[in-house]
Amino acid sequence: MSEPIIAASSRSPEDGAPTPIHCLYEDELAAFIEARPSFVKGFIGLEEFKAKAGQVLVLPTPQGAVDRVLLGLGARDKVEPMLFRALPTRLPAGDYRLATVPDDLDPAQIALAFALGAYRFDRYRSKDRAEPRRLVADEDLDLEGVRAVAHACALARDMVNTPANDMGPLQIETIAREIAERFGATLDVVTGDDLLEANYPAIHAVGRAAVPARAPRMLELTWGDPSHPRVALVGKGVVFDTGGLDIKPSSGMRLMKKDMGGAAHVLALGRMVMAAGLPVALSVLVPVVENAIAGDAMRPGDVLATRAGLTVEVGNTDAEGRLILADALARATELKPVLTIDLATLTGAARVALGPQVIPFYTPDDDLALEIEEGARVASDPVWRMPLWDGYREAVESDIADLKNDPDAWAQAGSMTAALFLQRFAPTTGSWAHFDIFAWNPKARPGFASGGEAQVIRGLYGMLKSRFPKATA
Repeated sequence: MSEPIIAASSRSPEDGAPTPIHCLYEDELAAFIEARPSFVKGFIGLEEFKAKAGQVLVLPTPQGAVDRVLLGLGARDKVEPMLFRALPTRLPAGDYRLATVPDDLDPAQIALAFALGAYRFDRYRSKDRAEPRRLVADEDLDLEGVRAVAHACALARDMVNTPANDMGPLQIETIAREIAERFGATLDVVTGDDLLEANYPAIHAVGRAAVPARAPRMLELTWGDPSHPRVALVGKGVVFDTGGLDIKPSSGMRLMKKDMGGAAHVLALGRMVMAAGLPVALSVLVPVVENAIAGDAMRPGDVLATRAGLTVEVGNTDAEGRLILADALARATELKPVLTIDLATLTGAARVALGPQVIPFYTPDDDLALEIEEGARVASDPVWRMPLWDGYREAVESDIADLKNDPDAWAQAGSMTAALFLQRFAPTTGSWAHFDIFAWNPKARPGFASGGEAQVIRGLYGMLKSRFPKATA
C-alpha cells in the first residue's frame, strides 16, 4: 500500500473531479432510473442492473468516458459496510467519491472496506501492477484512523504472503523493531541458545534445528504507561513448518509460509492499539521459530521443559505451535495482565469445524466472549465461540509427563484440545481468549484477494477501544 487508497478531500484542482458513486437499495432503483436520460435508462436495462447486493455498474457518458458508478445494496435489512470491499476490483483506475450513502452506514467503515478491498500483493511481480483506485473521503472523516487500521491489516497480509525465504525470524524481528521505533515502544529479543538461559526451553527446542541465521527467538514489545491496565497479545511465529521429524506431505507443506500468521496478526493489532493511543500498557509477545529438520531436531517421545515448570511429552513434532505458545503464555502470566489474547494458525481441525472464513475462539470468560462477539459484529469480522469442554481435558494428559502435545485420538476435537492445552499456561490474573485463525483466503471473491488475510483483529481492535476508551477532553 505504497500509495494512499483513501485520499483527503482537500485536493488540488488539477487532480480533477472524482467520479461519483451512487449507492442504491433495490427499492430506490426505479426512482433513480426515472430521473436519468433515455441513454442511461437503456444502458441500465441492457446490463440488467437490479441493485442487488454487491452489483456494480459503471455508467458511461455518450462519448464513452466514465460518468458515474452505481453500487447495489440489495434489501434494506441486509446491507453491511464490508460490501464495499468489492468496489476497487470492479472499477477502472481513478479517484471516486460517495455521492449517496445510507444514513445507517458508517462512512469510516465504508472507507476502511474500500481500502481492504484494494489490497494487492505485488512484491514479486515485475509487470502488470494494477493502477490505483482511490476513494476521496469527506473532510469530517477520521482519515488517519482509517489509514492506521488499513495499514496494519495490509502489514499482516504482506507478512503472511511473503515466502519463508524472505520472511524468516530476523525479518519478523526487524518488523517488530520498526513498529517499536515508530511508536516509542521498547523491544527485547532473546535469540538462539540464550533462550535456555532466559528460561524459554520449549521455544528453543522447537527452533534449534534451523540454521544459525534463522535461529529461534522470543520478541517482547512493550508500550504505554505502566500504570494503565496491562494487555498481552501473544502470536505464534512459525516462519515455516516442515512438520519436523513427523514431516508433512508436500501438499500439507505448500502453505506453511503462513504459519507465522499469529505473529503477523498480533503485531498488526498492537500497531492499531499504539496508533490510536489507547490507555493500556501493551505487551506483544512473539515466539519466532522455524520448525526445521536436522540432527538436533526434537524427536517424537522427547519430554520438554517449559517456562511454566510443566513438562510436555512430544507425541508429534508437527504440533509445535502450542509448544512455543506455552512459553510465551507463561511469560504473559508473569506480567499479570488484565487481558490476554493469543492468535495462532494452530489446527486444521478449526477449518474442518468452521471453514476458512469463520474463526473459532475459546475463552472461559462469558463477559469477554460477549465483548468479542459484539466487536466482531460491528467490524464484520466473523468469529464463533467454541466450548472449553472439561470432558476432553484428559486427552492432553501424558503417562510420563504433565502434558502431551498430541491429544488422544478418541477426543477428536483437535482445535478444542489445542485450546485446552494452551489454557494450562494462560494467565489466570485476568481474562484470556485464544483464536485459531487461518490467515488465508483459499479462493478469491469480490473484495477478498486469494492469499493472506487479516482475520479477527479489526473486531478485536473495536473491542479494545470499547473496553479501554480514551479520555475525552
